[in-house]
Amino acid sequence: MGGFLAELLLLVFLVLCALYIVFSRKIYRVIIFFAVFSLITSVIYLFLGAPDVAMAEAGISAFTTIFFIVCLEKYYSRGKDGRNEATAPVPKVPLRVLLPAILFVSGLFALFILYAPTGYPYTGLRDQYLRMFMRDVGGENAVTAIYLGYRVYDTLFEALLLVTAVVAVLHLSWYSEAAVPDGRHSELEDSRMAKFTMRIVCPMILLFGMYLVLNGHISAGGGFLGGLAFALILICRFFVVGIFDLPIKKALKLEEIVFVFIVILPIFAIFTGVVYHFWGNSVLFQTIYLIAMNALVGLKVAFGFFVLFYRYVAVERLPEEDDTEDVKEAG
Repeated sequence: MGGFLAELLLLVFLVLCALYIVFSRKIYRVIIFFAVFSLITSVIYLFLGAPDVAMAEAGISAFTTIFFIVCLEKYYSRGKDGRNEATAPVPKVPLRVLLPAILFVSGLFALFILYAPTGYPYTGLRDQYLRMFMRDVGGENAVTAIYLGYRVYDTLFEALLLVTAVVAVLHLSWYSEAAVPDGRHSELEDSRMAKFTMRIVCPMILLFGMYLVLNGHISAGGGFLGGLAFALILICRFFVVGIFDLPIKKALKLEEIVFVFIVILPIFAIFTGVVYHFWGNSVLFQTIYLIAMNALVGLKVAFGFFVLFYRYVAVERLPEEDDTEDVKEAG
């Protein structure tokens, strides 16, 4: 009973947080409440017995919060009149536009409540996964076994989606170059405390990311979470020494190569049956396969997220208008 009341209370806070995000007129407040919304969602996932999903939600929240803050700090810079557009109020939405939107969303909620299933759920597939995954795929983490074994097609399409997103950002951008030699730096570069903190935090993040990748098949974690940790290291580097000296073109090429291996490895290991013909249902082979796939997914996520971050921070938002031509000539 206590657990149900706690979950109900969290859901109420989740709805209130979502309403504040929708109606807030301050950009930075929206970012903060997005982080709060993600935190509450992570706790709900944890209460529902899904630690992997909770960790993924928390990791995405940490990355996207930093991403939004940095990008908005670059985009909404102080103009010549000293006005900070980041704190400027957002124009009000007319009532004739807002009211139909509210009625439409309310109608969707009403339909959901009216036609929500009330019978007992069918758990046959779930029970089969939990009963057979250690023999069929290996490892001790059912989530890893599902997305790298039973539902590996979904994983391949998710990796393809990230590749498509990176390619789309690069080719639909107004700036044609893939990298710039220099740009606007973070204000923390001159802070000795920030540099000292990053030197301590970054190795810890790296070790934690490696732990998530190497132990994702036997504990909560996996390649996606490890990749987010690796990407966070590169973002932390931006705060203290910049990112304009990094070989971004090589990162793009490595991302494509990693995606090719993500496609080839499952096909070779599972779908063709060649390896099982020689190895049988080997625990050693299953462990190698799961660790290799988690490592590839981690590298793919790290490269993809960092390329997007680099693009929006370093390329899309160049220095002040009078310095733009100098940066283009230097590139």
